[in-house]
Amino acid sequence: MTTFVTTITALYTLQTPDPDYVVNAFWQVTGVDGEYTATIAGNTQFSSQQGAEFIPYDQLTEAIVIGWIPANDIESSQQCVQGQINSLITPPALPADTPLPWSQG
Repeated sequence: MTTFVTTITALYTLQTPDPDYVVNAFWQVTGVDGEYTATIAGNTQFSSQQGAEFIPYDQLTEAIVIGWIPANDIESSQQCVQGQINSLITPPALPADTPLPWSQG
């Protein structure tokens, strides 16, 4: 069973309309299944801070910012991470460069 964790890795701000107004969040989803780990990065731009009221930058929490990221973006990232982990657990068969049958002597 894979456990997923979403973390914010960077926030970009503008100084208008309020000081340190968040306009971009970089984030990552990490999945862990036993000894297997995979990560994918994401980036969400905001035309305005989510929610009804402006939250001052120094009062933001990681959970608040994660809540601004569209759920389908996180779910899609989790599916990609799960695919990476599945490939680690059961590596896909790789095609072999087989000699041409008519060139064997």
